[in-house]
Amino acid sequence: MLRPLRRIIEEMESAESLAEALDILVQRTRQALETQSCSVFAVDIINHDYVLMATDGMHDKSLAGLRFKPHQGLIAIIGDQEKPLNLEDAPSHASYFRLPGKAEREFHAFLGVPIIYNRRLLGVLTVESKETRRFEEDEEAYLVTLGTQIAPFMARAETHEIISQQTAAEAHDDTVLLGIPSGKGVGIGQAVAIYPPADLDAVPDKTIEDIPAEIEILKIGVQRTRDIIADLGSRIASSLPEAEQNLFNAYLGLLDGDSIEKDIIEEIERGQWAQGALKIAIKRRVRQFQEMDDPYLRERASDIRDLGQRILARLQALDVQDIDYPERTILIGDELSATDLARVPPAKLAGIAMAKGSANSHVAILARALGVAAATGVANLPYGKLADTELIIDGYYGHVYIAPTPALRQEFLLLAEEEKELDASLNELRDLPAETPDGHRVSLFVNIGLDADASAALAVGSEGVGLFRSEVPFMTRDQFPSEEEQRVIYRQILTTFAPRPAIMRTLDVGGDKALPYFPIEEDNSFLGWRGIRISLDQPDLFLAQVRAMLRANRGLDNLKIMLPMISNVHEFDEAKALILEAHREVNTEEFTPLPDIGTMIEVPSAVYLSRTLARKADFLSIGSNDLTQYILAVDRNNPRVSGIYDSLHPAVLHALHQVVRAARLEGTPVGICGEMAGDPIVTAILVAMGFDSLSSSPANFARVKWVIRRFAYHQMRNILKEVMKFEDPADIRSYLEETLEYAGLGGLIRAGR
Repeated sequence: MLRPLRRIIEEMESAESLAEALDILVQRTRQALETQSCSVFAVDIINHDYVLMATDGMHDKSLAGLRFKPHQGLIAIIGDQEKPLNLEDAPSHASYFRLPGKAEREFHAFLGVPIIYNRRLLGVLTVESKETRRFEEDEEAYLVTLGTQIAPFMARAETHEIISQQTAAEAHDDTVLLGIPSGKGVGIGQAVAIYPPADLDAVPDKTIEDIPAEIEILKIGVQRTRDIIADLGSRIASSLPEAEQNLFNAYLGLLDGDSIEKDIIEEIERGQWAQGALKIAIKRRVRQFQEMDDPYLRERASDIRDLGQRILARLQALDVQDIDYPERTILIGDELSATDLARVPPAKLAGIAMAKGSANSHVAILARALGVAAATGVANLPYGKLADTELIIDGYYGHVYIAPTPALRQEFLLLAEEEKELDASLNELRDLPAETPDGHRVSLFVNIGLDADASAALAVGSEGVGLFRSEVPFMTRDQFPSEEEQRVIYRQILTTFAPRPAIMRTLDVGGDKALPYFPIEEDNSFLGWRGIRISLDQPDLFLAQVRAMLRANRGLDNLKIMLPMISNVHEFDEAKALILEAHREVNTEEFTPLPDIGTMIEVPSAVYLSRTLARKADFLSIGSNDLTQYILAVDRNNPRVSGIYDSLHPAVLHALHQVVRAARLEGTPVGICGEMAGDPIVTAILVAMGFDSLSSSPANFARVKWVIRRFAYHQMRNILKEVMKFEDPADIRSYLEETLEYAGLGGLIRAGR
């Protein structure tokens, strides 16, 4: 049954709409299991009941849009229990709900399975048979497997939109989509949709009026695709066997024949823009090939799709244009990039919402650094249909409100105004020390990546740089920056903050931080060649960077060097030896002070070695983002497991405490950087643990300082003592939020004061 299952998924992927995909699902499933009926129900995320989305075998038209209440019938049992239900004679079951008319009276055998994605129930898939029998184990296993396969598809689809259309007449509430809170604040503005490049599935439908102009765009795109394929084929023809050369010839044959282009033009003539017409025509052609019995011809479906992606890339290249960003822009998309955010004028960016991603993705971290409301992992976000629509982003709860009612809009406007008033009042703390009422002092530093970040850091009253991400200048170039280019960059940072200290982390690439000119292909990049491992394997790059830092520090003496991703003592010793070598080289030119050399603690092995590392290093700094990721074995960029990633996990807190105690025993300063250091909910327990410094983005500065100046040190110690008794991160977070609320700091954890 594996082959029919695979074909069902392939055909669904090539469908032009969710409704068409679900029709394919029920038809093909009914055929594969040789049953008399197959149906799929979706959970209405607004009303929480079950809506019949597609059926094959029940021909009663009155069933269109049929609904089951949350506790009604066999469908509700499957949804409530989230497990399969296999009945020999469904009508005899106590919870059986008879449908109106004669549609279902002839069915007896019943099998239903839940459709679940990321612990969320999306719907129910059922099959029924006229005979009285129990479905076999392999049939049940097949349906369960199919349910897991279609779950991601349904999660991506715009299910809620179809359901909303069916109930538009009776809907009165504001439409809200649920996501992951990823950037605190309230954002109200106009949606600007960003589409992934060369992705047919992401192309939205658009109506156009100038049909001849759109046909001309298509013809140019097709011709450029033809030229590129022909050029590529001729350039590598001599190194390819004849069979592989035929692939290029096949592509050219498809383009030279006018059938595909003709299909696309017909869609344009119906009023569809070129990219949308391409999507429709290619998906239709792919589906035709997938339905063929000949295995060779079925495989050609992937060639058709690949060709469509190539044409789309050319069309998108022709469509590049400056976006007119509204005064209050809400940036939305499947998965946004840091570049997408950077293109929006900072004063105009009001919020972001993404269908993918997690609270710990780089875009979410950047949104928090900018002080922008953000929601990621927004289920069923129909970004292709929301362009120019007014949205509200509630970054505290991860909610996205679509076309809000005037009453809701006014409510959030008041909350946003209260937030502005709170921020204005916190500006009064700028020149006050980060000191508890009973005199315990903590240093507050900033994390920066570019010289442009420095002004924002000084504006909030930073005491120095706790983390300069030296890889950022590397990532903004198309080749390794020269030693002199690096020196100029480092000098600007050191000069700006002098005499305040500036901790510069050596090159930390690999994992999810790639250099376009230094590709690293690995199956598991987070456990691979990254951080200090690259520097030690490429000592020429490392020495050049360190020499640039040392030369930049002349006459200032505020540089500190920090080593990333240290996992054993030998790595620290080897890196320090190279730093000393670089120091000897630059010292022969002109006296250059040797800066403090510290190490990051961001992998479990470094936690266990923290006392030895504290003895050897001049300072320690915990990288909370990576340490959490590695202790919990969770990819922080993966939305499927983002719910497990939590820096308040007791294992993470115990690791932090262990490192601080080790540093204290050796008399070594210890700080913490990363998202945890900038989260006011966590501030009290970090100070209570004994961290000397907290380093975060400038946007979080005043709020962290507010907490420090609100609680006495002995109060913080009591809070920490209570927190360390909990076993569940959710309980810890609830306790800390209640503590802030009781202390009058509720504005740090929700909208408004």
